[in-house]
Amino acid sequence: MKIHDVTGAIFEGMAVYKDTAEKQPKFHQGTDGYVTETRLELDVHTGTHIDAPLHMLPGGETFESIPLERLVGDCKVVDLTKVTGGISRADLEGFEIDKNDFVLLKTQNSFDDHFNFEFVYLAQDGANCLAEIGVRGIGTDALGIERSQEGHPTHKTLFKNNIIIIEGLRLKDVAQGDYYMVAAPLKLIGTDASPARVLLFEGASLCIK
Repeated sequence: MKIHDVTGAIFEGMAVYKDTAEKQPKFHQGTDGYVTETRLELDVHTGTHIDAPLHMLPGGETFESIPLERLVGDCKVVDLTKVTGGISRADLEGFEIDKNDFVLLKTQNSFDDHFNFEFVYLAQDGANCLAEIGVRGIGTDALGIERSQEGHPTHKTLFKNNIIIIEGLRLKDVAQGDYYMVAAPLKLIGTDASPARVLLFEGASLCIK
C-alpha cells in the first residue's frame, strides 16, 4: 500500500491566496536555552484546508458541523491538466463520476509553486454538474475553488447542496484513479474553515460512502 501526502507545507513565505501579506503564516519562536516553543499565527484558509458553509453563506454552519466520517473514504482523482481557465460541465462529462463520490480535481495548479492569478478553477456550470450528480465532496489543487465569478456561485452551489470543499491540494505526483482518502482537519469550533492534513492511500478501500 502506498501513501500519498497531498498536503501543502506551511512555512513563512509560502504561496498564499493572491499573495497578500496578511495571509502569510507567522512563526514566533523563543527559547530560554533549554526549552524551545513556537507560537503560530495562521489564517484558517492557509495551504490545504477545508471550507465550511459560513465562508460564503451569511449565517452558514461553522466548521464543527462537518462530520469527520464525510472526510474519510473512497475518492477519485480526475486528470484535468489539459484544462485552462474554468473547469466546465463539458470537461467533467468525460469522467465516470457517480453519486456520493468525493472528486479531487488534478489540474495545472499542482505544478505551480507560487500563487498564479490565472489558476484553473471550477466554473459555475461545472459546479452545477457535480451538484446534479450528487457528489459528497470536491477537492481542488488551487488555493481557491473559483476566481473572477461575481457572487461566488461555485462556492454557494456546492455549499447549498451539502458538498464539502477542500482547497490547496498538491496532486502533482498522483495519477488519475481511485484512492482511499483521510482528510484530518484541526478540531476548530466556530470557524469558516480549518487547515487539514490530507492523505491518499493507494490500494486500500473500505468503500465508505
